[in-house]
Amino acid sequence: MTITTTITILAISFIVSVVLAPIFIPLLRRLKFGQSIREEGPQSHMKKAGTPTMGGIIFLISIIATTVIVGNMYDIFTTQSIVIILVLAGFGLIGFLDDGIKVIFKRNLGLTSLQKLIGQIIISIAAFLLLRLGSFDTSINVPFIDWSIDLGILYVGFLIFWLVGFSNAVNLTDGLDGLVAGTASIAFTAFGVIALYNEQADVALFTFAVTGALLGFLIFNANPAKVFMGDTGSLALGGSLALVSILVKAELLLLLIGLVFVIETLSVILQVASFKLRGKRIFKMSPIHHHFELSGWSERKVVGVFWSTAVVVALIAVVSEALL
Repeated sequence: MTITTTITILAISFIVSVVLAPIFIPLLRRLKFGQSIREEGPQSHMKKAGTPTMGGIIFLISIIATTVIVGNMYDIFTTQSIVIILVLAGFGLIGFLDDGIKVIFKRNLGLTSLQKLIGQIIISIAAFLLLRLGSFDTSINVPFIDWSIDLGILYVGFLIFWLVGFSNAVNLTDGLDGLVAGTASIAFTAFGVIALYNEQADVALFTFAVTGALLGFLIFNANPAKVFMGDTGSLALGGSLALVSILVKAELLLLLIGLVFVIETLSVILQVASFKLRGKRIFKMSPIHHHFELSGWSERKVVGVFWSTAVVVALIAVVSEALL
């Protein structure tokens, strides 16, 4: 894939998001698809109540359209492209249903955890079966050392765990204006570079389509946000990011590239475990971005620090892949 092609992908997906946002945001307002704010959350977030949610539809349309159109233009639309879109759209649909229940029926919790889990597992298994139709590598590569282990049919269990885990990790991270849009665009860019290095043009096409679409969405999602992506966007991004790491055979490297998502998830696990075992909280609030807010950091500062962290770990990961 040439630099010109990469720029074309970024430009198309960016423009589509920028064009769609002014159309969808007023529509979401008219439909009264406004965000409900948890009462136990930071009080500073109460002013965000009513901000249109489910905005993930905007960049999902952009990503899918760009991947299909550009992929066919340059003849790089493959079976893997179809699988990635399946995961993106499937996890996005689960998020859409979750968001819909919240805004239509005024149930802040949306789908139950079990309902979401079942849906995520079904989509993950479908993705694995489609990949197995081709010459799919079921080994896991360990980063920084020349070592791998072949899981064989057991890889399906890993794939389910990876997709479900990271879709929920990104979902937990989505709590501040622009936080996920920024960190996810950085993560997808990193994997896009790795895909180019591996000469996987189809995967690179998708990752850069995501980057462009998210940057366009970020114009409307940055603080103060005019629209939120909702579970529609965050679940789709997390699931597809995990699948991309699998397709470029850098599964475990996602733990570094997606370090922000990992830390956010660990903060929730530690908080819950500590409270149940000791009756004490470790953080003022979890996920950890709320802890920093309640410690006096402005929302923009928290987002800026998390973005910077994402850039640093992404650079380390990409350089290590190129040199080792």
